[in-house]
Amino acid sequence: MGRATSYDALDERKGAIEDYTKVISLDPQRASAWNNRCWARAALGQLESALDDCGRSLELRPNNPETLDSRGLVYLKLGNSSAAIQDYDTVLKLNSRMATSLYGRGLAKLKVGEKGAASRDMAAAEKLDPHIRELFSRLGVAVHTTDEHQN
Repeated sequence: MGRATSYDALDERKGAIEDYTKVISLDPQRASAWNNRCWARAALGQLESALDDCGRSLELRPNNPETLDSRGLVYLKLGNSSAAIQDYDTVLKLNSRMATSLYGRGLAKLKVGEKGAASRDMAAAEKLDPHIRELFSRLGVAVHTTDEHQN
């Protein structure tokens, strides 16, 4: 699990997925491994598999904010903004300072035309984590210049 999270931190998602898969084969009840593999798969664009992994993690730990955050990312990448917003809203009720959920919700709100709310969420996320925009860019979810929010 440690090596998998190290791969993930280095954006080496394929190695991370291989190791999370090994952890899951050894301990299928380890919700964090399912969630982390969901995140890594989402980053690589393996969205249906990622959604399955998030679902399994949530079966083991219902309403877990980290997993709902991961599933929000999957929905965001799938273009299902309303489902992403719903997951991110739930996360933010549990942890109002989760930068990834704030930023992701901002991006989803931008897609549905809620520009003011999107700007507030994204600015709040950037205050919590000045590198959040870069993270989402590495995850394949970037703000386009036409979508750029105002600070």
